[in-house]
Amino acid sequence: MDNWILKGVRNLVNEAGEPVEITPTQVKVKVTHLLVSNFDALVFNGDIGAQFPKTIGRFATGLVTEAGADCYGVKKGDRVYLKSAIPCGECLSCKSDRAEDCVDIKIAGRDFDGFLRDFVVCEYNDVAPLPDSVDNLQALCIELIGIAENIYDKLNLSAGQRVAVVGGDTLGNIIAQVLQYHKIIPIVIDNNQSNLERARKCGVYYAFPADDEAMQNVAEATNGNMCDAAIYSTDSYLPVSLTARIVGNQKSVVLSGFSSIRNSIAVRDVLEKDLHVFGVTTAAGYTDSVINMLLHGAVNFDHFDKEILDKFDPVKIFTDLSENILSPNKGKLTVLKMIF
Repeated sequence: MDNWILKGVRNLVNEAGEPVEITPTQVKVKVTHLLVSNFDALVFNGDIGAQFPKTIGRFATGLVTEAGADCYGVKKGDRVYLKSAIPCGECLSCKSDRAEDCVDIKIAGRDFDGFLRDFVVCEYNDVAPLPDSVDNLQALCIELIGIAENIYDKLNLSAGQRVAVVGGDTLGNIIAQVLQYHKIIPIVIDNNQSNLERARKCGVYYAFPADDEAMQNVAEATNGNMCDAAIYSTDSYLPVSLTARIVGNQKSVVLSGFSSIRNSIAVRDVLEKDLHVFGVTTAAGYTDSVINMLLHGAVNFDHFDKEILDKFDPVKIFTDLSENILSPNKGKLTVLKMIF
């Protein structure tokens, strides 16, 4: 059985996994599809710290091959999403049956073994059965959509408000679409023309280049009031300082995504405008609501570039991705098909 283990920085090896007996509350899942992500590349490259050895791979779907006697709502043969962000189980919130308020969310491929392997054994509530109408590509993006939904909830926005999304990469595009789903008006800003075109094809009306006219374009789109909030996708590698300039006074700036870059926001702008700045990088607890959103067509993936690989070398894939992590993100979704 394949099990791709990161033994150290850029030291990814394939070791046969040992058979594991499941407990009554566990399931055994055959991993079928895995989404290659910048997060995995940053762990591979040592830019995001993880305790070695660690199996990498944050986003995956699979088929249940065994289910314990006490597994409820999950059975053998189910197609499932493997949850990539789970509560720690140790903090005060978790021990008080308030896992949704966990202060130390654990991430697959960093805090616990990820999914770049043949089989996963986990608790039955760490997987989510998938409806037939939610395909594997949509399912692989459940946490990305959940991050967008988490941002929307924390911003507490009202219909008709205008929110800048700085970065039209995969995450930025998904955030913009989720905002539209909630009747918020997104304004996508990016320096990559293909990302702007993709945003427009996905129904985003305002999509501007990150150039000298960006401020003026935002002012015109907001009737001079500037944005009610700004969301920065770190995968875009655009200047984060732009976010503080395009929002009004006493508004919010959200930083999200997977990055090791040490970017900076202008403290003067934050203080003078009395801005609220915070980060959102996970979506624990959002799986069920995101699946419901997908059933209602909240996010359109038709215009994303996609590639599904049934023959691949994980070492080469993550080496190439980590070496080109700073290049403009073209929004391509690369999926490893791990069952034939």
